[in-house]
Amino acid sequence: MNVTFTSINDLFILEPSIFGDERGFFLESWNENKFNSLISNNIHFVQDNHSKSKKNIIRGLHYQSGKPQGKLVRVVSGAVFDVAVDLRSDSVTFGQWFGIVLSAKNKKQLWIPRGFAHGFYTLEDNTEFVYKCDEYYDPSVEISIDWSDIDLNIKWPLLSELLPILSEKDLSAISFSQFKNSVL
Repeated sequence: MNVTFTSINDLFILEPSIFGDERGFFLESWNENKFNSLISNNIHFVQDNHSKSKKNIIRGLHYQSGKPQGKLVRVVSGAVFDVAVDLRSDSVTFGQWFGIVLSAKNKKQLWIPRGFAHGFYTLEDNTEFVYKCDEYYDPSVEISIDWSDIDLNIKWPLLSELLPILSEKDLSAISFSQFKNSVL
């Protein structure tokens, strides 16, 4: 497994070793010892999630206040533009975002440590997104930050002039400024 460092501390791209032939392929998608040695940490995952979405959906930007989650994310069918926003107030990259295309084809994974908001935009129909979490989901502490916030200025690769489809929760998301005022 190869690790690529991103422009934001503690946020890593992981690329598994893929063994393929005319029959198909094999890859090891998770190995606790290798993962923890690669990121120099001791992460223990407690929950796996799996979502399926059609094209032009945005899920996020989600964050759990008080019970932040670290997430190891990947796509097993289709493709997404995946985004992590640094919400660690003591970080030199506070408020900065990182985006990457994750797909069934490239098989890349993104490690998003605690202290980041996370969201993704589906680039293909029938996209299946899976992720491991190191904290349990708790809707009572979940915050949605506006995916189109002008202060964050995320460059989403939107596929059409039509607005992406969002959940009710994400339609009522707060601004990044509101988030900053609540934590700083």
